Amino acid sequence: MCISYSVIIPAYNEEAWLPSTLEALQQAMNLSGMAGEIIVVDNNSHDRTSAVAVEHGATVVFEPINQISKARNTGAGAAKGRYLIFLDADTLISSEVLNTALNNLSSGRCCGGGGRVVFEDNSAPFAKFAAGFWNWFSIQFRLAAGCFLYCLKEGFDAVNGFSQNVYASEEIWFSWQLRKWGKQHDMAFRIIHDPPLRTSGRKLQWYSLFQLIALSVIFCLFPFAVRFRALCSFWNDRPETR
Repeated sequence: MCISYSVIIPAYNEEAWLPSTLEALQQAMNLSGMAGEIIVVDNNSHDRTSAVAVEHGATVVFEPINQISKARNTGAGAAKGRYLIFLDADTLISSEVLNTALNNLSSGRCCGGGGRVVFEDNSAPFAKFAAGFWNWFSIQFRLAAGCFLYCLKEGFDAVNGFSQNVYASEEIWFSWQLRKWGKQHDMAFRIIHDPPLRTSGRKLQWYSLFQLIALSVIFCLFPFAVRFRALCSFWNDRPETR
């Protein structure tokens, strides 16, 4: 069987979230009309992430260095499909979104894109505002959210994948590079508006409003801060008690 698309899920200690994500993904894939594969990149987990992935029929590859860009690139290196879907371990995708992404890529007029997102749990302070602002920003400037990004494998290879020089915002840099490549080949970068993807919003619960504001100020004033892991703990580290 020829694999048409590969869904790549980077995962660090995600045994709690992976089952729901993989179950929703499998339901969507069953309705896609194309043959696909699921690749879970175990990014040096200390829990049952790999075992859970295998139990749900995914292929597991291991990436020992804890960096989201490197994990995604490792997954893409193992992918067999000509279409790549990058999905976070705490994000639920519907068949409508998956099919739209695949139809866009197979049309020959789209190099890739992202999707609109909503938080699964809106109890966190400013959750609705944060999602709304990001969706406006994403659509306005055609930038994909990290929790869901799709692209042609050809385009991914041409821009050398996700930058491993940054520890956050790698999806932004990738979106810019892929859009540029797509423009050279008369292909658009498309954000899927509806239905939205559901993601956890857990980081809005882990960190205080003050911490979130401080991070925003730092990265607005000093964008090159994303090159330093120590300044990107919001994206790369997880409270051990969570």
